[in-house]
Amino acid sequence: MNHFMLLAVLLPLQTYYATYSQQESDVFPVTYFNVSKDLALQRLLVEWDVVKSAHDAKLAMSFEIQVNRTDETTSTTVLTEFRNVTLDKLGKPLHWIWYSDIPLECMSHAVRIRTKAETSKIWSEWSLWETVLGLDTSNSSEPQIFPSKIILEEGSDTTFCCIGRKGQIIKEFSVLPAVRVFNRTSSRLGLLTMENVRHHKTPHIHVCCSYSQDRCPAHAAFLVGRAPDTPKDFSCQTQDMRIITCTWSQGGRTYLYGKYSSNYTLFAKSSQKMVQCTQSCSKTCACSWEIGQQRIWNVTVTVENPLGKKTAMDVFNVNHRIYPTAPFLVWQKCTDTEITLHWNYQSNGIELFCQTEVLHPDGKVELHNSSDMRSPHRSITVGGLQPYTEYTARVRCGAAKHFWRWSEWSEARTIRTKEATPSGKLDMWREITPVLGGRNVTLFWKQTPCFRANGRSISYKVTWEKIEDGSRPESISLSSVYNSTRIFIDNHSYKISIMAMNDVNFSLPSVLVISRATDNSTEELKEEQVNGTDDGIFISWKPIYIYDSYIIEWCNFPKLKPCDLQWKRFGPNASSAVINSAAFVPGVRYNFHIYGSVANRASLLEKKTGYLRELPPLLDPVVDKVELTFNAVTLSWDSYLTNESQPGFVRGYHVYVSPIQENCSLKGSKKHILPDNSELCKYTIENPEEKRYTVEHLMSNTKYKLGVKAYTGGGETPIDNFIYIDTPYNYNMLYFLFLLVIVPTLVAAICHWKKKWVKECCCPAIPSPNKSKVLSFKEFKIGSEKVLKINDCIPDMLAMDNKAEAQKLHPWSKLSSIPTEDKTDGHNSSWIYPKENVERDLPPTPISQTHNWFENFAYFSHLDVESDPYQTPETLEANETELVVGLYQPHCYIDIFNEDTASATRETAGRKNGLRYISQRDVHCLGRRL
Repeated sequence: MNHFMLLAVLLPLQTYYATYSQQESDVFPVTYFNVSKDLALQRLLVEWDVVKSAHDAKLAMSFEIQVNRTDETTSTTVLTEFRNVTLDKLGKPLHWIWYSDIPLECMSHAVRIRTKAETSKIWSEWSLWETVLGLDTSNSSEPQIFPSKIILEEGSDTTFCCIGRKGQIIKEFSVLPAVRVFNRTSSRLGLLTMENVRHHKTPHIHVCCSYSQDRCPAHAAFLVGRAPDTPKDFSCQTQDMRIITCTWSQGGRTYLYGKYSSNYTLFAKSSQKMVQCTQSCSKTCACSWEIGQQRIWNVTVTVENPLGKKTAMDVFNVNHRIYPTAPFLVWQKCTDTEITLHWNYQSNGIELFCQTEVLHPDGKVELHNSSDMRSPHRSITVGGLQPYTEYTARVRCGAAKHFWRWSEWSEARTIRTKEATPSGKLDMWREITPVLGGRNVTLFWKQTPCFRANGRSISYKVTWEKIEDGSRPESISLSSVYNSTRIFIDNHSYKISIMAMNDVNFSLPSVLVISRATDNSTEELKEEQVNGTDDGIFISWKPIYIYDSYIIEWCNFPKLKPCDLQWKRFGPNASSAVINSAAFVPGVRYNFHIYGSVANRASLLEKKTGYLRELPPLLDPVVDKVELTFNAVTLSWDSYLTNESQPGFVRGYHVYVSPIQENCSLKGSKKHILPDNSELCKYTIENPEEKRYTVEHLMSNTKYKLGVKAYTGGGETPIDNFIYIDTPYNYNMLYFLFLLVIVPTLVAAICHWKKKWVKECCCPAIPSPNKSKVLSFKEFKIGSEKVLKINDCIPDMLAMDNKAEAQKLHPWSKLSSIPTEDKTDGHNSSWIYPKENVERDLPPTPISQTHNWFENFAYFSHLDVESDPYQTPETLEANETELVVGLYQPHCYIDIFNEDTASATRETAGRKNGLRYISQRDVHCLGRRL
């Protein structure tokens, strides 16, 4: 039992010991450690080694390195770096380099290191600090500035330090020219950092350090430069297979000079020899040496200055780097269309082929290659040239095998070909002016693009002859300075031709046929307007199949004499063209005539007129007549011109109107806003020949301003000139007001003054029987109403109920009777006009008596027509109200024409039938009016 317990305790202890022993065996401490400094390059060189067993095992190890920086008071770790290295059996020490960001002289630097195998988790112990002392431990009397090197690389960050004497305090540490710096100063140590150092106009940077601000005991100057660029265009070639020349060009400026300037070193190595060439060159550098029998070369060129070095390399076969010399002794022979060049060159046994460059007068360049020839004389023939034309030619050559590059050009030669017959035809046109007895024909000609004079001097020969009778031709010769002439011909048809001639021969003739004068009597053609474009003036015409060409004619300066007549020809399939000329300017009207030509005979087809660009009219219409009323004004400007003197086609006119004190809002107008935001009424006249306009709907007694502007396709000029008018009073309105107000007032006053008379005339009083003098009797009364005696009144009309008795009244028997149906009372009445009374069935009354009653028809009653007006007085008293109404029941009766009628009426008064009185007022009834 105790034995097993002891084994249980000892076994873990043994395992732990074995593991710890294994880990201890995996730790490999540093056996050798050394730190040195390289002040020239401002770097620390660290060297160390581990035990040999680690090399033998080729262990992969990790190293942790720390760099510490120390000044008088502080110590700071500025870097911790890990490096992984696989060891080898050679047992060589390991190296590590660290570049300091401040001069090593400024502070002391210490380095330590520890190791660890990658298979282990345990680091070795740190080595001891290896310290490299700075000059901050010295006790110099004057301040010292570091770094000691005097060349700084452009674009780098540089830190300067100043070390003073112990016990002294640095008060001034600065740099000129002034740049952005970071200044850190302790009691005796000053640090000054410049970022991105630049080369200024002055080549130096000056640094000053002192204990006071009034003097600078420590001063240092530094150059700012650049490392050299890699040599450019580095190549090597031979011209004679004896000497190789390598050339290259410098790179950019380094700003270093003198002993600090760039030096170039060339190393040429082959299997047999090595060549060194040192050059200090400016822009282009070269080194040469003899080839010998060696053909393969490896050439390296190195450029170096204090800030760095660069290298360029070239490996080549000499047979592939042949650069021939330029041809020489070039001479030539030529004809009118060919040039033959001859030249020499030094071949040195090299097979070459050459190239000829021919420069034409228009700048065109042609290259022609020639085949190799064994003869030392070489030549080439170039054809297809123009007669009597200057060409410039030169030659260069290159290796026929393994071509590398062309030689330099030979000296250029200027060669003129010989003369020949003029080629092509002249382009001829004419202008015909009728005169007394014939016509003056002005001929114009110009050289076409295909025409060539082909000679030193040229002249023109013009010939004209009558077609009809075959008369002898006439001719005239003109020198080359002329391009027009005038001849006189009669009214017959003529053929005119022109030829160019030089010292060799004549050109082909150009021919025009002028028709008889009577043949040209065509109808007046209407001139059509055309528009300008960005490229010129667009012209179109209707093509006619019979014509073989078309000609457009115009004047470059239409307002001048001569107008510089121009023309242009077009083929039979053309129907439009854009005419442009350097003489065309905006605002000038150009006239174009389009001719069709067949068999050299031209006929006028169409006329066009237009502008390159229309401009607004230069002058405003002058209103020469103003017709004014109280509500309208008529303006006239008949003198305004709309012809070619205008800088555009006058499309119409704008009439502007506005009251002086307010904005305009006239009926039928459009609103127009001026730049000052004031408003005008605008009227548009679209007919340019309509030079009269009437502005209506004006207010009377108001001041207006008016303006008339012509407008073209280019618009109109700003509105700045107005005419002012004052509309008169509206007297018609005064008359109307007089009739409307004054006359009714006068009439009302007169009516008021004579109101009684007016009332009697216009509204007469209705007569009352009670007020009538005739009704003065007292025999009968019904209440307050009087009763008329029949024998005291002559009635206007009688109505008799008994027809038989009515016929006894002989005075009416002579009259014709007209049956009339009285529908006023709603029942049929008896005959009206002279006739006897008709018996009427009256309603029964309580007392059988006969009564005579009077009735006034000026009154009207709505009493039922069945009411009985012939009631007795007793009944009337009982029904007074009904009786009053019944008394005024209207009826129609017979007219009374004379006194006999009246006496007859009286005779019947005592009859049983009653009589009714009709008023003499104008009462409408179904009978005659008195």
